[in-house]
Amino acid sequence: MAAQSVHQAYQNNSVSTASPGELTLMLYNGCLKFLGKAKVAINENSIQEKNVNLQKAQKIIQELMVTLNMNIEISKSMMQMYEYMNHRLIEANIQNDVKIIEEVEQYVLEFRDTWKQLIQLNRQKQFTGDQA
Repeated sequence: MAAQSVHQAYQNNSVSTASPGELTLMLYNGCLKFLGKAKVAINENSIQEKNVNLQKAQKIIQELMVTLNMNIEISKSMMQMYEYMNHRLIEANIQNDVKIIEEVEQYVLEFRDTWKQLIQLNRQKQFTGDQA
């Protein structure tokens, strides 16, 4: 039990000290985790588990939608993709369709990997800016 509370404390600290960019990365990673669990649940015919995990993934996508800055042009395109992904997850839940989940998973992976690169580029800029 003590190890679990230490892990929980670490997770809470990670979230509370993360930058907005790192929090977004955590959201993408969480979404991928729940999509993976939903696929396993479908394969094991665990309807309730599938439903719970797909709803968690949808909530993360909805959170990503809420955090978009709509004054930035690319946000409009991202909003459309998030809406599409959310709709597809509803379809996957109704149809118990792993292929739809895998489609959404690919989009989330692309967003996550792009976001990760942006964070790395930003850190490099900050580092080289400090050295100059």
